[in-house]
Amino acid sequence: MSPVLTQTELLKLPLYSQGKVRDIYGLGDHLLFLASDRISAFDYILATGIPDKGKVLTQLSLFWFDFLRDIVPNHVVTADAGRYPKSIQPYADQLRGRSMIIRRAKMFPVECVVRGYISGSGWKEYREKQSICGIRLPAGLRESDKLPEPIFTPATKSLSGHDENISFAEMSKLVAPEKAARLRDLLLRIYRKASEYALTRGIIIADTKFEFGEIDGEIVLADEVLTPDSSRFWPAESYRPGGAQLSFDKQFVRDYLESIRWNKQPPAPALPSDIVHKTREKYVQAYRQLARRELIV
Repeated sequence: MSPVLTQTELLKLPLYSQGKVRDIYGLGDHLLFLASDRISAFDYILATGIPDKGKVLTQLSLFWFDFLRDIVPNHVVTADAGRYPKSIQPYADQLRGRSMIIRRAKMFPVECVVRGYISGSGWKEYREKQSICGIRLPAGLRESDKLPEPIFTPATKSLSGHDENISFAEMSKLVAPEKAARLRDLLLRIYRKASEYALTRGIIIADTKFEFGEIDGEIVLADEVLTPDSSRFWPAESYRPGGAQLSFDKQFVRDYLESIRWNKQPPAPALPSDIVHKTREKYVQAYRQLARRELIV
């Protein structure tokens, strides 16, 4: 287990942006993605990090980027710290296993969400309207039921607060209609291939979100891919529709925060050691099952 890394500081590089988990540094024509061990819930970064979480996110994303390259190219240049420029070699301890150098891309202003099962906000909307993002669904579905077909439910990106679900028609006003259709088709192909593979590894991908961009006019898969932060992973062996499911993702942390009746206002609480340990176990186990290898720590 590695020491927890919640703050990064690469003094020789300009900080391009900082998200809830990732710190992105400028590196000339490229960018350096560095995944910290920060964890967020209900739109707040919690006071406690999860050991090796950033390494799981990075190494699992790299696995999927490679797995999906026959469907869509990606923005990765290298994740081999030994090949990084000499200017950032002094930070090797921070970078190893949790970073990648990427090509700059012009990102689409939407989150591309695909749902294969009904859960979370989709379940809430279905109970009220029998639809999700304007897509009409059959009556009588239960929580966690598999949908007749996977559905594409885009969302607007938000720097603060929840992302907002939108219809495909609304997305087509933000993105050229032909590109919106291309993204939808790519997303569904990716989800089908990934979810079929994951089932062979004992994991159901209930839903997940992707980000896409363009490099020299070509659509590329970017950011993180099919991780416990961006997806709902359910153990196939315990799957029972009709209620909430056990999961490999951070729903475990959300459930703990609900149990202590946190009012979801700052300051965000710290996590007790047993919750930290179990959360790390879930993330690492998801990586092991899907990538079929041990995490590089």
